[in-house]
Amino acid sequence: MEQGAIPSAAKTDEKRILLVEDEVKLARVVELELVYEGYKVDVAHDGRDAVTMFNSGQYDLVLLDLMLPGMNGMEVLRRIRKVSEVPVIMLTAKGDVTDKVVGLDSGADDYMTKPFAIEEVLARMRTAFKKRASKDDKSTLTVQNLTIDILKREVKRGDTVIELTKTEFELLAYMAQNKNIVLTRERILNHVWGYDYIGETNIVDVYIRYLRTKLDDRYSEKLIYTTRGVGYGVKDQ
Repeated sequence: MEQGAIPSAAKTDEKRILLVEDEVKLARVVELELVYEGYKVDVAHDGRDAVTMFNSGQYDLVLLDLMLPGMNGMEVLRRIRKVSEVPVIMLTAKGDVTDKVVGLDSGADDYMTKPFAIEEVLARMRTAFKKRASKDDKSTLTVQNLTIDILKREVKRGDTVIELTKTEFELLAYMAQNKNIVLTRERILNHVWGYDYIGETNIVDVYIRYLRTKLDDRYSEKLIYTTRGVGYGVKDQ
């Protein structure tokens, strides 16, 4: 692991970057450019080291190579996505479309192939920061006295914390993002369970019952409503 030690231009609000690149010379060049632009930079040359560093630090963005010793970049990305939504830009010599699709589907925010111009890397980083800021602005959803914190994955009705499973949370968040709109079972199924879901089609009804038990049964004001023959929604009034 190396850390940037040259004076920075202090052009950013000192965002912290994790640069994961096994080519030592390339990593040093990118590190120096980032530090000059005012970023704080930590460098990992090994996939396992990258995961360890990420779990022990607070990073604003990860620049991640695909081909790494110890653990490949895809696995590093998957482990990051288990615990964080931090922006990840993949930098790799593998420019095949399939690799790009796999990287983006695994949770990467962007994908650049080598060789790359540092100016483009910096521009893509700025775009990723803007998207994250926009996402953070929308990270809290409210419906009546219900509050959903998307980033913390926390749900409260009034001052009471409601414990939900992962699927229950995703279903509730999706309906809250579309409050006062009737969502068909098919639309809910595709968004929450995915287009490739194979199973009982009444799974939506089952999870709606779970949510009602946790959110509505003990309250006089009901959040979840049914439009017979169409689907479900949540009311904000």
